[in-house]
Amino acid sequence: MRYIAAMDFTIRFARSSDAPVLLRFIQGLADYEKEPDAVEVDAATLSRQIEQDPPPFECLLAERGDDAVGFALYFGTYSTWRGKPGLYLEDLFVPPELRGQGIGKALLCQLARIAVDRGCGRLEWAVLDWNKPAIGFYENLGAPPMPEWRTCRLSRDALAAAADGMAPIRRAQ
Repeated sequence: MRYIAAMDFTIRFARSSDAPVLLRFIQGLADYEKEPDAVEVDAATLSRQIEQDPPPFECLLAERGDDAVGFALYFGTYSTWRGKPGLYLEDLFVPPELRGQGIGKALLCQLARIAVDRGCGRLEWAVLDWNKPAIGFYENLGAPPMPEWRTCRLSRDALAAAADGMAPIRRAQ
């Protein structure tokens, strides 16, 4: 699929060969979100993962000519209340010097099109409370933050501690 988002850039699904570009954007987002040392993934891992069946994520890549100018990395979810699949936008990033050109909006709108085409009931994401430009951008698209919800996360030691002592669940044969 190719989607003409504007006269000077296109959007396509990322391929395994795009992994170095995806990693550059992931690091750029981490830098912007004031977590420059948080990225642990490498390009080889991203490349392998995008080739898995099914892959743990999908990704849209915006390009201007041969230059990548933004990306949207997402994966599937499920809403029990709606009884429908959904999509979760993990990362949306356009380098600061390229913002305001419609790239981020086109990526998000293309992802919304994918969600509708797949019969999804939701497209969701999280935004940092201090990221006022992003919050304003999302509000202008009709997606204000949901103040009554808070994101919770188990990771690293807390994840291991929660799992400690619990035997794996075995599927019935």
